[in-house]
Amino acid sequence: MLIQFNFKNFRSFRDNVTLDLSATKISEFNDRVIELGNEKILPVAAIFGANASGKSNVQEAFKYMVYYVLRSFAFGGDADEKKTKSEFMQPTPFLFDHKSKVAPSTFEVYFIGDESDKYRQYNYGFSVDSKGVCEEWLNICAKSARGKFKSIFYRNRETGELDLSGLPKKSHDNLQTSLENETLIVSLGAKLKIEKLKFIRDWFLKHETANFGDPFENLFLSRYVPDGFSDDEEVRKKVVNYFSSFDDSIIGFNVEKLKDDDGDDEHLKINTVHKVINSDETVTLPLNEESAGTLKMFALYPALQEVMETGGVLFVDELNSRLHPLLMRSFLINFLNPLINKNHAQIIFTSHDSWTLSNNLLRRDEIWFTEKDNNGISTLYSLADFVDEEGQKIRKDENYEKNYLLGKYGAIPELKPMMVMEDD
Repeated sequence: MLIQFNFKNFRSFRDNVTLDLSATKISEFNDRVIELGNEKILPVAAIFGANASGKSNVQEAFKYMVYYVLRSFAFGGDADEKKTKSEFMQPTPFLFDHKSKVAPSTFEVYFIGDESDKYRQYNYGFSVDSKGVCEEWLNICAKSARGKFKSIFYRNRETGELDLSGLPKKSHDNLQTSLENETLIVSLGAKLKIEKLKFIRDWFLKHETANFGDPFENLFLSRYVPDGFSDDEEVRKKVVNYFSSFDDSIIGFNVEKLKDDDGDDEHLKINTVHKVINSDETVTLPLNEESAGTLKMFALYPALQEVMETGGVLFVDELNSRLHPLLMRSFLINFLNPLINKNHAQIIFTSHDSWTLSNNLLRRDEIWFTEKDNNGISTLYSLADFVDEEGQKIRKDENYEKNYLLGKYGAIPELKPMMVMEDD
């Protein structure tokens, strides 16, 4: 499970940012806190804030870290090789001051393994600039060590340090020979089948992201189907059961494989099956003619299924888009209910839906806000850490939604009259 995600100098976030999913010592909803080893971890983090305040950039930072870990083994090389430096994608730093725009961007996670891994904690991170990896580190803490981390490896481009002492000696030569400036040790080591490094890489493989604010990604997600959906009737039945929790009018799916015009590739034609009123007959509709909310729930299903099975993290931007608040609540229950969420999956989502800011749904340490100042610098902070003008922390019996919309917690837009037309 993810305990903490830290990053710095990425897009609108110039300074250190911490998204902490470890549970604080507050009293509400203690039954949903997940205890692994010596840690108490939350299954949900909800991020609220004004438009352009940086909510999506939190997701993009996490998405970039996952991308770089999974892909960097292919970065670097000579121009005449199949793998070229053009594949390397530098993260976008904070561009609005001279120092930050040439400084590296940093990404770091703390996470905990499962029972088979004896609930060991890991700390992994790296810094990247236009030339590649500036720094990279991996530390491990056994359950019995209680917060004391031991170094597995460390590298620093500026000092030339490369310490691989926590890895098998037989792997050192291969790593040193193959390591490029743009390549992460974890990514390369997983490719070389070094178990400790493959374990870290595989942890990143478990995570899913979905950005419903991006029209291109939104289109892709709407056409993405669960594994086995086209051929396995049992998979389609599971999807029907999923839909029945909010729309029992869909009783099945008809799937047809069609050849593309060039005859080389196939695509799926998916129809939903509905029952005719007062009859045993059925009628089919093209999936794309279903409501926008139904299409979104269909798009969310593969990622939800994946993280529920693997215990991964689902990061969704604009989860509330095109979903009724009660449907959104029902979706979150999959993560909040320990009887359903048996593998300790987590969801981190952004939203504009203030109705979700209910003290009957979320803990104070599950609620986060983004705010951007006049210099374009975003910050991220938790409701559990927020202190009001009188120096008091927020009580659990407050009306979070009302106080948020009144501006008590910040993170709302400063509205001015919209001057659509002006007189000369």
